[in-house]
Amino acid sequence: MSDQKAVGAEPTIAQKAPYKVELLAGYRYAWCSCGLSKQQPFCDGSHTSTRSGMKPVIWTQQKDQTVFLCGCKGSGKVPYCDGTHTAL
Repeated sequence: MSDQKAVGAEPTIAQKAPYKVELLAGYRYAWCSCGLSKQQPFCDGSHTSTRSGMKPVIWTQQKDQTVFLCGCKGSGKVPYCDGTHTAL
């Protein structure tokens, strides 16, 4: 998965901590990269009201798994938390 932010676009920090979520195998997920979604950490389409060019990171989960998804929107391993929030 890769970061799909537009050059120069800055996301809104949704929270300075990760979101612990249970992902289910076979489901398609969309992680919010802009920070504006009301359904964090997942996308609700709020990015479409901005001109930032940010788009969600979309993937199909391969196995049932509990993960920590990035809440600060600054991780180098999006959509997963890499601890970047500790430096904010």
